[in-house]
Amino acid sequence: MRLVWAESLSVGNAMIDSEHKRLITMVNGAEVMIKKMDSFALAEAFDQIEHYLVVHFANEELIAQAVKLPFIKNKLAHESVMKTLYFMRDVMAAKNGVWDKDAAGHYSELLSDWLSNHILEEDILMKPVLQTYPYDFKPAECHPASV
Repeated sequence: MRLVWAESLSVGNAMIDSEHKRLITMVNGAEVMIKKMDSFALAEAFDQIEHYLVVHFANEELIAQAVKLPFIKNKLAHESVMKTLYFMRDVMAAKNGVWDKDAAGHYSELLSDWLSNHILEEDILMKPVLQTYPYDFKPAECHPASV
């Protein structure tokens, strides 16, 4: 399922919103590679997503701490999705790019469903507090998530 950014996905913080937009682009790209069964490009896509998520999750946590939001539930969800992503990557690699259409569809949906849930069910809960800060608020410790 191709994801598209909409203002309804905004959590009220420029850095987090920007990172979510980039993640949507990355997940959409990975879904294309899954459906094409392009194992080389998919491996690269997973590496980029993993790297980006590590930085993104760290930035979310720093922002949550700076605005005094409880974050343990988000942190546990982040750990869980990283484990799932590692598992997905390993399964795809073990199959050496040869997987059936059902598996491709399953993994494609898993990625987009996770990202939708991450934004709409977890991060959106930060919005009421983040909106009390300037949209471009970020703690000094945050790092740009570049790929």
